[in-house]
Amino acid sequence: MELTGLKIFKYLPAARKAENSNCKKCGFPTCMAYALKLAKGETEAEKCPFFPEELKNLVEQSNKIAQKTIEIKELKIGGENVLFRHEKTFLNPTALCVLVNCEDKDFDKKLKQIFDFEINILNKSKRIDLIVLKNSTAEKVKKLQEQFTKNQIITFEEFKKLPIKIIEDKNFTQTAQELKLTREKAVKEKAEEYSNPVCVYFPAVLQQNFNELSAKASFYICKYANMLLFEDLNESFMASLMLLRENIFTDPRKPLKVEPKIYEFNGGDENALIFLTTNFALTFFAVANELEKLPRPSYLIVTPADGMSVLTAWSAEKFTAQMVVKTLKNYDLASKVKTRKIIIPGLLAHMKKELQTEINNSGLDFEIVIGTIDACEIAEFVKKF
Repeated sequence: MELTGLKIFKYLPAARKAENSNCKKCGFPTCMAYALKLAKGETEAEKCPFFPEELKNLVEQSNKIAQKTIEIKELKIGGENVLFRHEKTFLNPTALCVLVNCEDKDFDKKLKQIFDFEINILNKSKRIDLIVLKNSTAEKVKKLQEQFTKNQIITFEEFKKLPIKIIEDKNFTQTAQELKLTREKAVKEKAEEYSNPVCVYFPAVLQQNFNELSAKASFYICKYANMLLFEDLNESFMASLMLLRENIFTDPRKPLKVEPKIYEFNGGDENALIFLTTNFALTFFAVANELEKLPRPSYLIVTPADGMSVLTAWSAEKFTAQMVVKTLKNYDLASKVKTRKIIIPGLLAHMKKELQTEINNSGLDFEIVIGTIDACEIAEFVKKF
């Protein structure tokens, strides 16, 4: 249970209209101010000379760690303190790991496949988080770690010594219930015996049906596995889990955004098409995906907008005609291309006149063209452009 400032205040003298209300002996002007600071961890219970014993017990319980954070070399798992992401945020993404038996006849082939596997999500490289080597030695792990620095590698013996609860996934209902019970006990009751991070292990015999495996693994990422350990690597399966995980473990308090700059597609040249949008990540990748498929080069100008979508940015005055002109000049686009038409999102059609006027007044000679509302229509638009 999270102990808020208001909950703390209810136990203090001012809330009960008792003697010593707002006495200032804690160093704050009111009991409410003190309660709010205490809830944020910015002061201590000892500061209040009239702190009730009942509240002291609640504060001690609230300050207990819900789930331990375990560090495996550079990998962090656990440390979660909420049941639902919207309550605050999830902290450490579910680790996706692969167990490889060194005595397997295909060991070298499997290991190479894992080392070579890499995908890009939101301009960030994603790989297997941890490789666990069965029937290996510390010396072999050290040698492989020096050779393949992008992956974390440990022996199976080291893995078994970690303070992690391991659930072998034999029955979906049982696994799901155990994951749910463990997280609820840790978060709601701060129960020490449930505070270790949880790993769900999928034996090779259970990895034959990838549709079923994908459904189960996806559920466990959402509720509430801290680590998933597989015995085989199916690249498309793993990529889909990584994409799901990225959505689940993004902080809902922070907008998804990409770096504002000019992005080049298909070898952008002086005759390339020019598109423009904001740095909202979902919009960027939707547009970028379509531009990559075009049979001609293009540039995508991404303006800084605090990760807001085009209409939101416009309404919040984060996307203005002045900002567009400033962006064009900062990137010196005029000297890079002969093209003089800039295609803007269809949702900003109402800004065409304003944009064109600002561009003309700035001495630039670009022409604003209204593009499509949906990214999926870009290819058809370009055919007729």
